[in-house]
Amino acid sequence: MPQVLVVDDDPHIRQLLAFALEKAGLAAREAEDGEAALAAVAEQAPDLVVLDINMPRMDGLDVCRRLRAQGDLPILFLSSRDDEIDRILGIELGGDDYVTKPFSPREVVARVQAILRRARTPPTAGAADMLARGRLSLDGEGWTARWDGAEVGLTVTEFGILKILLSAPARVFTRDQIIDRLHGPGFAITDRTIDSHVRNLRGKFAAVGGHDVVETRAGVGYRLGPCLGVQPGQDAATRA
Repeated sequence: MPQVLVVDDDPHIRQLLAFALEKAGLAAREAEDGEAALAAVAEQAPDLVVLDINMPRMDGLDVCRRLRAQGDLPILFLSSRDDEIDRILGIELGGDDYVTKPFSPREVVARVQAILRRARTPPTAGAADMLARGRLSLDGEGWTARWDGAEVGLTVTEFGILKILLSAPARVFTRDQIIDRLHGPGFAITDRTIDSHVRNLRGKFAAVGGHDVVETRAGVGYRLGPCLGVQPGQDAATRA
């Protein structure tokens, strides 16, 4: 049974979400602040964290930074309606998704299940699990992305976006098409959230020389780049 850690300084919200998650067949644990959350992750190894952004002592963004330094544990942020900057920053720090307060517990459960489904669905065995282009390779069965053979750590959502682009390298995917493939039709996520995930992807690969992994088609969306390690304005034949 997947285990979800609910982190919020409001006990009513924690109890409400824990009840909804358990009713949906998930095991729920609670933490009242950031420090308790880090301790719970170390002790219990949950499958996903539902993390409030605004908390005393250590806020959710700081918790996310520390968790991302340790690995790629899926994170769903809770935020207030007027915290758009914090929400975008949370995604850029490595969060997989967010829900704004006030929220429906059913929506939170649906988003948790969608993230867990992407992280836990066993891929179909076969050559389709191994995708490659240029210096980029993706192992769908092992959930790993590599550049020149070296693993690049991605979140569940980042991995999903890269797999979508790599599945049809010549195709330009709109943001709505990416959202539909990640979550299913009708799932409410803003374009800016997808942009933030793509920005994270670019940053992680650029750090290891992959400057051309994702291309933007203005007014349309994204497609996979040549994945040769070519920086903008640099010819492939003269790359380092």
